[in-house]
Amino acid sequence: MKIGKQTLPYQALCTSNPKTIVVRGQDLVKDLIGSVSFTEYAWLLVVGTLPDEKQRRILDSTLVAIAEHGLVPSVQAARMTLAASPEAVQGAVAAGLLGCGSVILGASEAAGVFLRDVLEEAAARGSSIESAAETKLGELKIQRKVIPGYGHPLHKGSDPRAERLLEIANEVGIAGDYCKAAKIIEGLIPEVFGKTLMMNVSSAIPSVLLDAGYPLLALKGVPLLARTAGLIGHLLEEQARPIGFIISHAGAGAISYDGETPDGFVADER
Repeated sequence: MKIGKQTLPYQALCTSNPKTIVVRGQDLVKDLIGSVSFTEYAWLLVVGTLPDEKQRRILDSTLVAIAEHGLVPSVQAARMTLAASPEAVQGAVAAGLLGCGSVILGASEAAGVFLRDVLEEAAARGSSIESAAETKLGELKIQRKVIPGYGHPLHKGSDPRAERLLEIANEVGIAGDYCKAAKIIEGLIPEVFGKTLMMNVSSAIPSVLLDAGYPLLALKGVPLLARTAGLIGHLLEEQARPIGFIISHAGAGAISYDGETPDGFVADER
């Protein structure tokens, strides 16, 4: 039984013969190894062409901005997985990446979709970005949905990572409608929602990348790629200075049992 849309049986990323490996039309050995950075190579793999210097700097900046974020749940999952299975670094990395979703790391994709919807609304109506953003924010309010890419539990006044990414976009000259829409939305939130929510890094990342020509459908891959590097750093430290079981015990100690017990039972949890 065939499932899904059927297309021609081709792919355009890589091929090879006994002497040559071709990646996106480039000779891996002659054109790429030792000649391009990993950031440039990542852009080539995703987009199909090598980036110009502006695009390279934007992607590089977003990867640096999001690679490390402390002991977030995905990092704790990775460390505890390695503690339980020290021979499976790949499993621990996978455990950390599987914990990346709409709350942790996935917000960049959602923010990018929202920014696209705002710009498409403006184009379809022939209206300003401000008007379209106000309409879309109003829809989120009616639906009681969060605004993807805005607000942060720590960075209340501004997210320094977001501000820096927008600065770089302006410095290299790629800041366009996506960056503009992101700032307009930030300014409209108090009017529509009655509270101030500043742009966070999850809104800045799609803003600068989409203005640079990076594809929307590949947005989620950027924080995943970046966080993989961060996870590898955590897992190297976990092997030298293990805290996985400390995290596990701390979690167990912080949670009390409130279910039923047999008569005379006295808890002795350690």
